[in-house]
This record gives sequence, structure tokens and C-alpha cells, in this order.
Amino acid sequence: MIIKNIKFVTSYASFGKNDGFDADEIAIAGKSNVGKSSFINYLANHGGLAKTSSTPGKTRLINYFSVNNGEFMLVDLPGYGFAQVGDDEKRRWDKMIGGYLTLSKRLKGVAVLIDVRREPDALDKQMIAYLHHYNVPFFVVATKGDKLSSAQISRQRSVIANALSLGISDVTVVSSLKKEGKEAVLDKMENLLKFIPVVDETDE
Repeated sequence: MIIKNIKFVTSYASFGKNDGFDADEIAIAGKSNVGKSSFINYLANHGGLAKTSSTPGKTRLINYFSVNNGEFMLVDLPGYGFAQVGDDEKRRWDKMIGGYLTLSKRLKGVAVLIDVRREPDALDKQMIAYLHHYNVPFFVVATKGDKLSSAQISRQRSVIANALSLGISDVTVVSSLKKEGKEAVLDKMENLLKFIPVVDETDE
């Protein structure tokens, strides 16, 4: 897959107001401050497309980005796990994220972002379990690869994979500074977009 352009389209404060765009969707999920905006900018070769911030919890909306003039949509979900917001706000975020993941008719899969320096915590594991439960395809992206040496990255890939009960090859490390990991991510996105789920006729 080649990304020629990514353009911001719109934001929604809750899922349900959007009737959907005429394109398949790949969502981007991860804890607050994991680097989702930097990840989108890296894919777009555009440093200012998605607004980055050193303040966790800044993204409180579902943000839609059109890829290659509508070929598919990237959907940036609010970061989860930010402690410094009230319980009501946390519940709103959980409802927004959960509603999107279970109700979006065009969702093809999710890129789950995890800081390569950190071991996945209970919230990360909860997200993976949620996706498994609802049969939502996903892949894991380990961000901030420029923060560690090659040897450290190798160890951390194993740590992340073991914590999430995945294979090491299921964890793709990216670094926007080193310009690494993009092709592998795009290959995984392309596979998700090509995937056609098998319909269980017994459920009909």
C-alpha cells in the first residue's frame, strides 16, 4: 500500500451522530500520550496534520481522516487510561470508544498502539480482550522506537508480545524519527482492508 495523502475530515463528540462515510475504516487506539497523533503524522508524511501534545488526554473526540481521497478512513479514537479526568469523563470516553468499536459498520480493524518502553498494563490488556471478544481484527504497533537501542527493542517486543499473548511478529515497532516501521504497518492495514469476514449462517 502507498499512502499519497491523508486529510482531516471531521470530529465527533460521540458515536452515533455520524451516519458513516462511504469508505472502510481502520481505527487507531491506545493509551493517552502513546503517540497516536505522531503516528498519523508519520503515515501522512505531514508533521502538523494531527495535533500532538505533551498533555495526555488532549484527544477527546473521534477524529476522521480520509486516506488517498477516500480510499479508506483512519479513525483516531480518544486515548484511554488518563487518570487526571473525572469519572464522568472516563465513562463518556469508554462509551464513545466501545460504541464505535461495536457499532461501526465499516470498521475493518484496529491498530492498537503501545509505548515500546512500557509493559502493557491492565487497560491495554482490557482493550485486546475487548477486541477478541467482539471479533474485531487488530494488530499491535509499538511506538517511540527511537527511544531505545536495537537490543532493548528486541527485549521489549518480547515483553509486549508475552503480556498480550501474541507472537513477537505480531508487534510492529515504529519510529517517525528513524523512519522505521511504516511499510510493515501499511502492509498490515492493507491486509485488514482486504479481509472478508466469514458469515456464520447459524446466527441469522
